[in-house]
Amino acid sequence: MPSEHFFVTGGMGCIGAWVIRNLVQAGLPVTVFDLSTDGHRLKLIMSDEELARVQFIRGDITETAVVCQAIADSEATHIIHLAALQVPFCKANPPLGAAVNVVGTVNIFEAAKKVGLRQVTYASSVAVFGHKDEYAAARLSDDAPLHPHNLYGVFKQANEGTARIYWQDDAIASIGLRPYTIYGPGRDQGLTSTPTQAMLAAAKGERYHISYGGYNGFQYVDDVARIFIQAARTPYEGAGVFNIAGSVTHMREVVAAIETAVPGVKGRITYDDKPLMLPDGQEDSALRELLGPLPDTPLQEGVARTVAHFKQALADGRLPQEANT
Repeated sequence: MPSEHFFVTGGMGCIGAWVIRNLVQAGLPVTVFDLSTDGHRLKLIMSDEELARVQFIRGDITETAVVCQAIADSEATHIIHLAALQVPFCKANPPLGAAVNVVGTVNIFEAAKKVGLRQVTYASSVAVFGHKDEYAAARLSDDAPLHPHNLYGVFKQANEGTARIYWQDDAIASIGLRPYTIYGPGRDQGLTSTPTQAMLAAAKGERYHISYGGYNGFQYVDDVARIFIQAARTPYEGAGVFNIAGSVTHMREVVAAIETAVPGVKGRITYDDKPLMLPDGQEDSALRELLGPLPDTPLQEGVARTVAHFKQALADGRLPQEANT
């Protein structure tokens, strides 16, 4: 019997699906806690045989007793907390966004305390930072000032504070990770999902206009999933929060990588000139010092893998022709 058992919240989301895939393929038991029963992202990247090895618990992250009982019943040794509502959903329904993103995170730490787990790994976000013109550096360090400009970022900042207090008061250690622009199979919603939508359109031979431009930290989703698992397996003392850098590059390079992967769409994938208000990218030297070598797929390779995955999924019916992943 493996000595590790992972409890993953938000497993129906993009990063969550890839975390589950990696754990299952490593032969590790995993319990998934999610209110949603929509497994389309999991089915896009996992076989039926792999999915049959996952224990699913349907539950609401905002209900303290339910979360505590689920973690206790799972007998988990590691928690990876990814459950969250993204930027548009927090803006559309702030009370629900706060309940899921903030109360849900408190519940995870409270459950860890009650069952005797001493460490939590959770997702923060680049959204805790402010507009790029608020900083002198183009790439931000972990300790750059936090100035979130949307509720999602405010909620993520609150979670970083929650983690700090649980370390201070209860010695529950934590590693928070701040992704930027995740791309790859399964990335089908959220503010920065349109580069992946462009890759899907290219796989179909269709036109697509990416909704923003400028520089971003582009991160292949499989890399990010592996980093979360690596962090969860690394003993830590404190409440650390770390940036993930990825490939910091301009949107024109993403378009060029798509055109390399699918030469027939040259000139049919375009992007808006307006950049995101966020900084150009992040630096992650502290994370590399803590975890050691990180998975770091080059942008062109990650785009090629994504397009190839979409083409295969379209061919075998896992991804309907009319769907946007």
